[in-house]
Amino acid sequence: MPLLSQDPKDKKYMMLGLRIVGDFGAIIAVPIIVFVLIGQWLEGKYGYAPWFTVGAFILAAFLSTKMIYKKAKQYGEEYKKLDKDVVNNKKEKDEKES
Repeated sequence: MPLLSQDPKDKKYMMLGLRIVGDFGAIIAVPIIVFVLIGQWLEGKYGYAPWFTVGAFILAAFLSTKMIYKKAKQYGEEYKKLDKDVVNNKKEKDEKES
């Protein structure tokens, strides 16, 4: 028994899910890492530890939240379209078999 389904419609859902996981992971991790590194650099330069890092982390969290909200709406629409396509294909297949 294969671990992954061989059904093409299941593969489409799985690929969408993997894209979502990858995108959301990058959207969360990259801004936080970049902004915290900038905050630490500014602390080394100006000596206001830990305020630049804390501020950079909060700014990155807000930025990530906004980007995730936009992406979630986009992926929601993409999922609806994919779901509609799968239902339509199933109806066409059922009509051909009848």
